[in-house]
Amino acid sequence: MEDNELKQLQKYGATERFYTESKLYPDYQLARVIAQYRGKYKVITDQQEFFAEISGKFRYTTEELVQFPTVGDFVMVTVEKEFASIHQVLTRKSLFLRKAVGVSNQSQTVAANIDTVFLCMSLNKNFNLNRMERYLSIAWDSGATPVIVLTKSDLCEDLSERISQIESISCFSDIIVTSMFEDDISAKFLSYFSKNQTCAFIGSSGVGKSTLINRLLGVNTIATQEIAKGDKGRHTTTGREMFLCPLGGVVIDTPGMREMGADSTDLSKTFSELESLAYQCKFRNCTHTNEPGCAVLAAIERGELDIRRLENYRKLQHESSYDGLNSKEIEIKKCERMFKDVGGMKNVRRYAKEQRKRK
Repeated sequence: MEDNELKQLQKYGATERFYTESKLYPDYQLARVIAQYRGKYKVITDQQEFFAEISGKFRYTTEELVQFPTVGDFVMVTVEKEFASIHQVLTRKSLFLRKAVGVSNQSQTVAANIDTVFLCMSLNKNFNLNRMERYLSIAWDSGATPVIVLTKSDLCEDLSERISQIESISCFSDIIVTSMFEDDISAKFLSYFSKNQTCAFIGSSGVGKSTLINRLLGVNTIATQEIAKGDKGRHTTTGREMFLCPLGGVVIDTPGMREMGADSTDLSKTFSELESLAYQCKFRNCTHTNEPGCAVLAAIERGELDIRRLENYRKLQHESSYDGLNSKEIEIKKCERMFKDVGGMKNVRRYAKEQRKRK
């Protein structure tokens, strides 16, 4: 099917999977959240865009922040005149989370149903290996595929050294290097955009996310600002918003985040060499602090492992809600979180039953 023959929602990433699940809610119509501004939403259906709010029942029965809609979610809505009410969030195939600020033991959604997440970090004073390891760990846990984007290479005094440092922690993620002086960056991103693909840009304030997206879109859709005094960057994006991309699929811009609390992480990919060493330790419950026969500490002494990396691993492990759980318990916890997103096990069983009937 040619792009001009696609339904509106298909242009915004809707696949047969979401159309099928939407049939479980015949009283509502399918939509996708394309913008979020302090509790207000903008959604798009196969017909048009609407401003939206969550329904009273949804708000009353929702217990956790992670259950509320976020940009990228496919939702079931009702429409009255030019306003929509959100009644249900469909099963998420990926979910990017951060710890909620000021709310104990709660997670905050950043974006959902992302295929590729571009983790942006500038090569000036914003450069921070610990931060990128944190981003990678959260990204791998989200279900999206991370790609590292290093911006402002024209401000970097030793580009080859910086790239080498990033390669050492990238866990084989692709790395894209950009400069504000490049005439056309589309070629560097083309392979990640296609029909039905959803990409998101995430990173600290001032790293150039909005500038990159504007250049990919071919228009200055998103406001940008000059680098602030002190090279700290300025917070420009205030909401989360999705745009159709000329390269194919859609792209999501997110507010800059100086810190991203690691509520749930996948450390096995980001710190794969450290976890491999841990299997060689004399004691199974080795904490890699002062135990005899610790393969991790031995690798640090030999200069094969950076102690900074071990310290950041410990920090992320402690922050994560998966701390102290084995692999089976982590999978159970992930499933419980996913089931909450779709209204509990009852809806999951009903969905599975409907799928079996169609076979």
